[in-house]
Amino acid sequence: MLFDSPAYFLFLIPVVLVYWRLSHRGQNIFILGASYLFYGWWDWRFLALMFSSTAMDFLVAQRIAPGLADRKKWLIVSLIANVTILGIFKYFNFFVDSFDETLKTLGVHNIPLPLIRVILPPGISFYTFQEIAYIVDVYKERIRPVESFVDYSVFISLFPHLIAGPIQRPTYLLPQVQRPRTFDAGRGFDGMMLILSGLIRKCVVADNCAVVANAAFNGDFGPSSFWVVMVGTFAFAWQVYGDFSGYSDIARGSAQLLGFQFKVNFRQPYLSQRFQEFWRRWHISLSTWLRDYVYIPLGGSSGSPSKTARNLLLTMLLAGLWHGANWTFVVFGAIHGFALAIERLIFPPAPSTAPDVARGDSGWLAVWAQRVIVFNLFCLTLVFFRAPSLTEAVQFLGGLSNLAWRPEYASAFVMLALFALPLFVVDLVLERANEEYPFARTPYAYRTGLAAAAVLVLAFFSGTDGNAFIYFQF
Repeated sequence: MLFDSPAYFLFLIPVVLVYWRLSHRGQNIFILGASYLFYGWWDWRFLALMFSSTAMDFLVAQRIAPGLADRKKWLIVSLIANVTILGIFKYFNFFVDSFDETLKTLGVHNIPLPLIRVILPPGISFYTFQEIAYIVDVYKERIRPVESFVDYSVFISLFPHLIAGPIQRPTYLLPQVQRPRTFDAGRGFDGMMLILSGLIRKCVVADNCAVVANAAFNGDFGPSSFWVVMVGTFAFAWQVYGDFSGYSDIARGSAQLLGFQFKVNFRQPYLSQRFQEFWRRWHISLSTWLRDYVYIPLGGSSGSPSKTARNLLLTMLLAGLWHGANWTFVVFGAIHGFALAIERLIFPPAPSTAPDVARGDSGWLAVWAQRVIVFNLFCLTLVFFRAPSLTEAVQFLGGLSNLAWRPEYASAFVMLALFALPLFVVDLVLERANEEYPFARTPYAYRTGLAAAAVLVLAFFSGTDGNAFIYFQF
């Protein structure tokens, strides 16, 4: 049930209509059932896994409440169980295949390996991280254990964030689950506008940029060259941004129709002047989770520069591996870890009282030069995100030395500009407005006109080749 499919809206509309006719308790029970139906639509075989994982952490949280004995032991039990479940279902095939390749490299070919192929449960990376955050927050006494199993289950499985995030924090979403919710027509309208925004980002920007990116990476333009690498990485950059920011907008809008608020997950990342800034703007729910539950526990930046660099590298290696069970993602994370560590040495963080990201008094030319450099470097790292193997990634990047121009490149650049530039302009407007939703205070007539225009854009410019949301695989 893809978020950009008619089936999703045939599911969402009756759920919203029934939901608002119920009491608070009835709403939570109903939305829990609807969320399990939504998940079961994806793959019913893993409903028991999600339920068992949810029940385990709900019960463990009762044992690590403040003042109880053996709190740390139960915390460790929960963390090991969650990481083991995620490791088996997401990384079993990866480690078996990597071990097999290592043996073959060493000349060993007759070692029998397991023939089991483990299927990846939808959304397991996202709901596992939420469960870990809940257990750690209870242990750290940031939040009290939830008394209602229904309320906790809704926090874990609420369908707008279930399959591909954004990752929700217990201190932010759980109170919304626990308190009564009333329908707000204004927020509901804004939710529908967010859904339309998400559909345009996904169906118009991402799906059309995917045509160019796929052609470049699949060799449809011929051998790799400087121009193929450029148009391919630029197109994939806008594809993945439109794809996941679009999903996030649809998730936020769907949640808003149900009376919940999700935090913004992307803040114009391609306007970043540093990689540090980039990761404060890109996939914010993941980057802040990694900061609070991995980087800071490792020691953060409180130690020596070498320890800080180590912590950054380990955190970004985990970020890369989280994205997928492939060495390409490990390399992607390692590159960003090294980039953050080197950048921190060259540009030490400003005092807490200084403006964000050390923009200082830089003129517009310096600002845009830094933005162009960061964007281009990020695009090059995406080769490892997009390529199916390290060998193919290196071969693709090897084309940078070939400057030969072919006429078909021109049409690819034109198509890319046609669908990427409008989103870039929107980002400039959002950056200038410095608001999560800049049209919230505009008259309904104006917003209704925008909605009508959005529907027309969707009707006439949606990509013809449907592409599943990229982050559904994580």
